[in-house]
Amino acid sequence: MPSPHRFEPCTVEELMAALRALGPEHALRTAALLRRAHPSDKELQLAGLVHGLVGDAGEAAPTAEAVRGLLGERVARLVRLRVPARRYLAAVEPGAVQAGSGLRGGPMSPGEAAAFEADPLAWDAVALCRATDDAGRAAGPGAGVVEDWRELLERAAQGLLRTPAHSR
Repeated sequence: MPSPHRFEPCTVEELMAALRALGPEHALRTAALLRRAHPSDKELQLAGLVHGLVGDAGEAAPTAEAVRGLLGERVARLVRLRVPARRYLAAVEPGAVQAGSGLRGGPMSPGEAAAFEADPLAWDAVALCRATDDAGRAAGPGAGVVEDWRELLERAAQGLLRTPAHSR
C-alpha cells in the first residue's frame, strides 16, 4: 500500500482492508449514529465510516481526496467539510466542540460562518461533525463490523446511491 497520505483505494475491498487496519471502532460508531439519525442519507453514513481514513483528526483533505474516486463527490465533500463544520460549531455554539479536539483555525468569524451556512452541504457536514464527536464519547460494542457496510460501499462505488435533499 502507498504511504498513508497518498492512499487511494481502487476497490471496495482495499477500502475495507484499510478501515480494518486502522481499528474501525470509532468509524463504525460514527456511521452507526448517522444511520440511526439519517437513515435515508447513505452517503452521509459512508462519510462517517471513512472520515478518518487518512491523515489526522484536524485535516480532512487527504481522506476526501482518497475516497473521491471510489465513493463519489458528495462523500468526499462531506468528509472535507467536517473540519469547517467543527469551526462553525465552535463559533455559533460555544462549548459544542470539546476542548482539545484539534480545532484548527479557531472558531469561524461571522463572515466565514455565513459563507459556510450558504453551502448546500453545510447542515449535513454539521451532522457528520456531531456524530464524530458523539462516537468519540460512546463506549462499548454494538456498532457492528466493517463487513456490515460492504453492500452500501459497493453501491456507492457503482454510483447507485441517490442523494436526498438536505435538511436542517
